[in-house]
This record gives sequence, structure tokens and C-alpha cells, in this order.
Amino acid sequence: MKNLEPKRMWNYFYEITQIPRPSKNEGKIVEYLKAFAEKNGLEIKTDNVQNVIISKPATAGYENHKRVVLQAHVDMVAEKNADVEFNFDTDPIQAYIDGDWIKAKGTTLGADNGIGVAMALAVLTDENLKHPALECLFTVDEETGLTGAFALDEKSLSGDILINLDSEDDGEIFVGCAGGIDTLGKITYTPEKTPQNYFGCSITVRGLKGGHSGDDIDKGLGNANKILNRFLWMTNARTDLRLSSFNGGNLHNAIPREATAVVCVPDDYKEKLRAEINLFASILENEFGDREPNLKIELESVALPETVIDKATSDRLLMGLYVCPHGIKAMSFDMPGLVETSTNLASVKMKGSNTIEINTSQRSSIESAKYDIAYQVESALKLAGAAVTHGDGYPGWQPNLKSEILRIASDSYKKRYKEDPKIRAIHAGLECGLFLKKYPHLDMISIGPTMRGVHSPDEKLNIPSTQKTWDWLVDILASIE
Repeated sequence: MKNLEPKRMWNYFYEITQIPRPSKNEGKIVEYLKAFAEKNGLEIKTDNVQNVIISKPATAGYENHKRVVLQAHVDMVAEKNADVEFNFDTDPIQAYIDGDWIKAKGTTLGADNGIGVAMALAVLTDENLKHPALECLFTVDEETGLTGAFALDEKSLSGDILINLDSEDDGEIFVGCAGGIDTLGKITYTPEKTPQNYFGCSITVRGLKGGHSGDDIDKGLGNANKILNRFLWMTNARTDLRLSSFNGGNLHNAIPREATAVVCVPDDYKEKLRAEINLFASILENEFGDREPNLKIELESVALPETVIDKATSDRLLMGLYVCPHGIKAMSFDMPGLVETSTNLASVKMKGSNTIEINTSQRSSIESAKYDIAYQVESALKLAGAAVTHGDGYPGWQPNLKSEILRIASDSYKKRYKEDPKIRAIHAGLECGLFLKKYPHLDMISIGPTMRGVHSPDEKLNIPSTQKTWDWLVDILASIE
């Protein structure tokens, strides 16, 4: 990786992959940034949540130009395949080159947003670039709560323009994003002794692609929680299914790839259950086709568990999860092809000895629609008997198509590549909405290289598009007046 061009940027990206930095545990990458600033004689300041701002004076002739903020987040999504042994708190990412792509062995790569951090560091240390005065803002905990952006003080930045480096499509300029909110349900149950003469088994859905719950929600990918619950609900309608546990998904902003339930059915239903799971597998293959070629649902015999969830709660849970919405709610009429409103049934987890937690996330570019879908999810979870709470949420970023930095970036791209960039809004939560709330004067865009499979172990970063985005960023900085 260090031999790729530009070497300076790729060297920083490699170093970043070697630093454990899962969300809410960014201390090591913050120390790295502090050492970087000290080594290069750059001004640095941090705040009480460990956001880092590193500043660099304007180059000669750019002293009176508008000040620029380059922004990226330092944390990464910690997702791995179930058969991979990996500790995100201690282990370096095992990155490798595969053709035109950089990937990781069985885990997320962390190019979201490590490559944005690497670009900002390369700008700070490249003395051959022309640019206005710079503030490079590195925020923490973007992936699980936007903690850094929420906590940023209104007086921390002095820039006029903000370029967010957290987008995932080469040749596209993002000028808006969705707002979001989380909805959490907690169900308490009474453990009951497992009936006699029952057959115990685990049922697992695996092999799904997963992905980002905003950017990938329109791809028709499978949700492991929904698929598993669908089969359990159908089985429950046919026989006396007793549910012992249900665990699926992990992160609120990732479409769940795997889910497993431990269940019991009467002994005389065992062979029917095996036949029905094979039939259901063929139904899923027909429904998902090439979108989910590795999707599997598997049954494995297990020792009969000592207890199961009480029947009334189990029935309500299966019905509630069935009606709980997942996927696209509405498409935008203002920007064709943009998802306006969606929801993700992110995780179902057993907690302690008598609690089930259901975590969901909702997104919309329209504030009222965001709350509407959140209240729909709340209603479904309450029908399941859950106590429901909502997170604080975060605002969207309203597009400004008359933006000056948008014009500069568009002209730069067209000059360099002889074609117009795509101007888009994204159905994902960028930090820009929160920055705009604190700094209403900021003129903002978001750019970045091509990435695929973000928030999953399939995450990969395109090498040629990264080099291209770097050249484009350098030209944008030199063109700001």
C-alpha cells in the first residue's frame, strides 16, 4: 500500500489501519494525531470529547482567501465475520490489495473514514500545495452517535468553507444528507421451564451482504432479523413453537447480516420443521436471487434449553417484529433516485436473564417524515409489549445549489476530467447537518473516493478513484478565493 501514489497519503492511511479505533474507543488515534501535530510543528487543540483540530497557515498569496475546514471522523465501524477471531480494541486491520481495491481480511476496512483522515494529514504536511488557511477537524464517534459533532463548540472553528471527506462515490458532490433518529424497544419476559418431549434446535440466517443502513437501503438486500422472524412466525402458526433466544444484528447503522434463534418444537414436528426450512430456503432464493447469492438459513440440533420465553411474550415478539417496518418508506420527489425516508430493524438481542432489546434506526431528509416513521416503529414495538424510547436524533443538511464551494468544486472537476460531476444528496447521516446548525454561515460540500460494502466485512476502497479524489481536492483548495 505504501508504494501507491500519492505515497504521502497512502502511507498515512496504512498507519491509520494499524491503530485500533472502534467507535467510543478512539484514544489511540487521538494520541497519534497529537504526535503528528507535534512532529510537524502544527497548532493543535482538543476538546472534552477528544475532537481534534489541527491548523495550518495559508500558503503565500492565499492569506486573504476564505478559510477552509477539512473534516473527517476518526472512528470506524467494528464489524467482522462470525468465523473470524479479531479484537477491534487491540488488533490492527489486516488490509491487502486485490486488483484495484483495498480490502480487509474478514473485517471492516475502516476506509470509512480513515481515508478522509489520511487525505487531511497529507494536505497538512505537503509543502508543495497551494491553499488558504486550514483547520482540519477530526471528530470522534460519528458511527454510533455523532458524539463529536454534537459536542463541538460553536467557537471552535473559524473557517468559511467546510469540505467533508466522508462520501463514498468518486465524481459526486454531496450537498445534503438525511437526518436520523434511533428507536429502542425493551421487552421483559418470564422464563418458563421448557416442556418435555420437545426438540431443541438453532435456526440461523447468514451469508447476507449487510451494508450501510442509509446508503445501501435501496439495494433490496436481506435483513437477517426480518428473514429469521418470518420463518419463526410461520412455524409458530403451524405448531407450538417455544422460543428460547433470538440474537441478530449488531449496529444501529448496519443492515443485519446474521441472526440466530434457539427454539423448541414438539418431537413429532421435528421432521416437518426440517422440510419446511428447506422449502423456505428455496423461497428466499427465488425472492432475493442475485442480490443475496450467499444467503443461507440453517437448522442445527442443540441440547434442549432449560428455559424458554413465556408463550404470551414470545407470540407478541414474533408478531411485533413481523409488522415492524424495514426498508424504504418513501422516495424523494425533489431529487429523483434519492431515498427520502427509511428505517432499519438493526438488532434483536437477549440482555440479562429476562430482557430482549430491539434496536432500530430511522432516516429522512424531511424532519416531520423522520418522526412519522419513528412513531410507526414505536407503535409496532409497543404492540409487541415493549417499552419504547427514542434517541436525541440529528438534523439533516438542506441542499444549497447556489453554494460557492459547490461551483468551485464542479468547475474543478469539469476542467480536470472533461465531464460534469454528479450533484447529489445522500440518504445517510453526515455530520454536516450538525455543523450547519452550529455554524450557519458555513458553505459546505462532501466528497470522497469510491467505496463499497461500507459497514460490513465486505468494505473495500477503490485505488484509482482515491488517487483521483486526491488530485481533485488539491485543485479545489488551490481554486478557493
